[in-house]
Amino acid sequence: MALSVENNERREAPAPTGRPTRLLAWYDRNRRRLPWRALPGEAIDPYRIWLSEIMLQQTTVKAVGPYFEKFLARWPDVEAMGRASLDDILRMWAGLGYYSRARNLHACAVAVLRDHGGRFPDTEEDLRALPGIGPYTAAAIAAIAFNRRTMPVDGNIERVVTRLFAVDEPLPKAKRRIQTLAATLLGPSRAGREGKSRAGRDGKSRADDVKTRAGDVAQALMDLGAAICTPKKPACVLCPLNDDCAARARGDQEIFPRKIPKKAGELRRGAAFVVRRGNDVLVRTRPAKGLLGGMTEVPTSTWLAAQDDVAALKQAPCLESAPRWQRKAGTVTHVFTHFPLELAVYTATVTARIAMPDGMRWVPIARLKDEALPNLMRKVIAHGLGEDKEVSVAAKRRKQQKDPPA
Repeated sequence: MALSVENNERREAPAPTGRPTRLLAWYDRNRRRLPWRALPGEAIDPYRIWLSEIMLQQTTVKAVGPYFEKFLARWPDVEAMGRASLDDILRMWAGLGYYSRARNLHACAVAVLRDHGGRFPDTEEDLRALPGIGPYTAAAIAAIAFNRRTMPVDGNIERVVTRLFAVDEPLPKAKRRIQTLAATLLGPSRAGREGKSRAGRDGKSRADDVKTRAGDVAQALMDLGAAICTPKKPACVLCPLNDDCAARARGDQEIFPRKIPKKAGELRRGAAFVVRRGNDVLVRTRPAKGLLGGMTEVPTSTWLAAQDDVAALKQAPCLESAPRWQRKAGTVTHVFTHFPLELAVYTATVTARIAMPDGMRWVPIARLKDEALPNLMRKVIAHGLGEDKEVSVAAKRRKQQKDPPA
């Protein structure tokens, strides 16, 4: 990679001008069909772009697809979502994970409806002022929905760029350099044309129109990373940029992007309490802020690295007559972003006349599907009710270590 030094500052050499053209020609032939992506000639709906980008944070396209369709059927535009209740949003989101996104989704829809007349602003600066929209998401919406000349860098683009330019600096330190290099793939700007042109309405390739297709360039890089420049065994022979890919020339594509290993979070332990009253189960709503905020859960103890069974059991819900707690065999495990969790599950059955503790409520088992239950609590309840298919085998493993099979 050619570099020049001026005023003691490293400057990246511009990308060959043919790259954006080749990239767009490939994209026009091979673009993915995604439920939130407009087809050539169709109007682009900023609401769909925003909804998909929020859902795609830390989540795969495959997992997001069904949720996107459900949300779109229930709330077809930002006005409908802005008038919905947060509880409804959380219930529909249950199972998708990273639940702060659902809270921000609702807050953002309310803000767009209240402060922008139900229309998303079209600049990165104004988009970043909205709840839940950070630098990447603002750039993605600005580029894809409004064709602003900006480059959102997701994991796919990060991988393509680090290979194309052989960026040896590890992540996350390399992020700023990757952003600069990725922006060179937009091609030169054309004054006065920003945001005015898209792919041809006749559906034909406009690969030479790189100066006005910023959103398509970004999506082309995303698709290239998803289909060709994959983490393992990239299909370099099919890549439109393979002729001048620095990593391919070196033969070490799969080492990019370089990453500093993350420290594993310390295991936390706790207890969960599944209480039945006839056909009802005792649940409560977690505080609005914090981990799993606003979601439904069965009562639990605190989650601590040094938690033990005796201390956890003392945090069982206070009921009118102390129930006899039965510990279920095995544990339920779950991995959050920053730590793994292991929960012992205790069950109890109480009489029909017993009252619910403060801040809790009884929910019919048949109605649990309508609650905003995160995956962790779905596993806990299934384990507690004896219907579990996803329970940790940690207890079985420990037993086998003590008594190995003959």
